[in-house]
Amino acid sequence: MSVVAIYSMKGGVGKSCTAVNLAWNSAVGSSRRTLLWDLDPQGAASFILKGDRSKKDRARAMVAGDVKPEKLIKHTDVENLDILAADVSLRGLDRLFFQISKKRHLGKLLKEIGRHYDRIILDCPPGLTETSEQILRNADIVIVPTIPSPLSERALTDVQMFLNSNSKKHAPLLPVYTMVDRRRSIHNEGLARKPKWPVIPMSSAVEHMTKLQQPVGSFAPRSPAAQAYARIWRGIEKKLAKK
Repeated sequence: MSVVAIYSMKGGVGKSCTAVNLAWNSAVGSSRRTLLWDLDPQGAASFILKGDRSKKDRARAMVAGDVKPEKLIKHTDVENLDILAADVSLRGLDRLFFQISKKRHLGKLLKEIGRHYDRIILDCPPGLTETSEQILRNADIVIVPTIPSPLSERALTDVQMFLNSNSKKHAPLLPVYTMVDRRRSIHNEGLARKPKWPVIPMSSAVEHMTKLQQPVGSFAPRSPAAQAYARIWRGIEKKLAKK
């Protein structure tokens, strides 16, 4: 089992869409038993995969150990892909980690859940918090969606500086340019600075994900965005194979 975290300090950078589409490629393209664990209380990934049907706020209780994961994990419409949905109770997740004072708590949960899966994709909450620190320590790869603009790139630099100043082991960060509009000069300047970074183009197909509640690969497999997500996932699989 390998853990791939989709993380950013900033919101609005396409993080949840990236998580959903990479999970779809894991399940469909690689035929991996895949779980998408939505840890963002906004629950965008849960909505897209139709996993937000529970009216009870139990996501935090599951992390605390009061609810078994199998009671909350749901099958999706995609073969090989399950969802552990978010709810608003996750707003208190940082407080929970602080209260229980267990730095390896999330790692133990991942190990328990991972007995049934080949890949776990984490849609992480934005910000540099206790939750994100635990994720960075326990993921095998961290994908960082980044809009090609100075503020978004600055947020990535802040995370890198934080990790470099921390002696504890952490997963490698793999930046991905998202929502790229080549008609904008500021985006082209960003692409010129980092020409080797993977690129996910601005796409109407991605915007339709929330309306159709499907990953892009399900309804627009030939779109540039779907092909970009597929290429990125193939690169992730190659890196995991070298572990």
